Amino acid sequence: MSIEASFDKSAVEKSLRAVVDPSTNKDVVTLGMVKHIAVFEGAIRIVLELSPHASSLQEQLRSTVERAVREAAVVAHAKIETLEIDFVAPKVAPTAAASTEATPSSTQGEASNPLPLVKKIIAVGAGKGGVGKSTIAVNLAVGLARMGHAVGLLDADIYGPSAPTMLGMDDVGTKAKGQMLMPFELHGIKAMTIGKLVDPDKALVWRGPMAHGAFKQLATQTDWGELDYLIIDLPPGTGDVALTMAQMLPVAGAVVVCTPQRVAQDDARRAVRMFQNLGVEVLGVVENMSFFTAPDGKEYDLFGRGGAEIMAQTMGLPFLGSIPIHIALRENSDSGKPLENWKNATMGASLDALCQRIEAQVKLAEMAGRTDRPTLTISP
Repeated sequence: MSIEASFDKSAVEKSLRAVVDPSTNKDVVTLGMVKHIAVFEGAIRIVLELSPHASSLQEQLRSTVERAVREAAVVAHAKIETLEIDFVAPKVAPTAAASTEATPSSTQGEASNPLPLVKKIIAVGAGKGGVGKSTIAVNLAVGLARMGHAVGLLDADIYGPSAPTMLGMDDVGTKAKGQMLMPFELHGIKAMTIGKLVDPDKALVWRGPMAHGAFKQLATQTDWGELDYLIIDLPPGTGDVALTMAQMLPVAGAVVVCTPQRVAQDDARRAVRMFQNLGVEVLGVVENMSFFTAPDGKEYDLFGRGGAEIMAQTMGLPFLGSIPIHIALRENSDSGKPLENWKNATMGASLDALCQRIEAQVKLAEMAGRTDRPTLTISP
């Protein structure tokens, strides 16, 4: 039995109500000190807000919280593989003398963000491979750039990077400035991929810590500059890279890509639950390969059109749109010419509509305060 089945986020929060501040006789939940709880496959992460002036109490509080959570897990017959308890300082409101225009260092939350010049980070994930996740990520990045935004694309699929092919990077060399990697600038976006840093024929057989290190380097040692959006193309499934991303970066939301078939839906549901357990807002579901558009314009429902839309409805998630199987889309992806996709009026309209819906969902989440997530930092 997974830990989520018997010891979910609400159970962790309940256990934290046993941790009481003797000076106020109130628990840490009531005091608003609990800023983030994530539970996923035996791993629990808790982020608590603690003033720097009370840093001497940090280890005592960590010990008390750990004891309360582990005792509650024993009662619930739940096994905890890892329990990480981290601390963030309270956000400081700007003073009257301060500038009314926010700067990257105006709040502690922003200061702790390793990418302070990136306004919004959107993850693109999928429960299984082969559903066109990278196709959606690349065209989302290019589409947002066509709308006038400064956009970066991080190809974080370290086991099977697709950006070198889809962006036509064969003849582009890597550059560095000091300790920082310089992103590739092409098709109106900035991009970084491990596919240009290793032998293209080399199989990357990496354990969790190596994957963690690779993602951290690609994300934080690339000189992205100022960006409106950073699109992160995650590996398929629910593995280490997604966990590292949620731990390291303030992600505005995640887009889940799914094809219409039932088997793809089952895996997509797991991806949705993973993001939700990690506290990442799910912006919605994209149905890729929804139908096949023949050269004569006739449409064929090869995989059961509408399956992903039904899944989104049953999970209470926004449906972001359907992208068809189109010969030109495949050809442009293989040749590394994504901008060519907009030369087909029907396909360009579908991609533009997708970008607009995703941008709208980010704004809705932001207005509701659901994108204001703490950046998790792991104390040594």
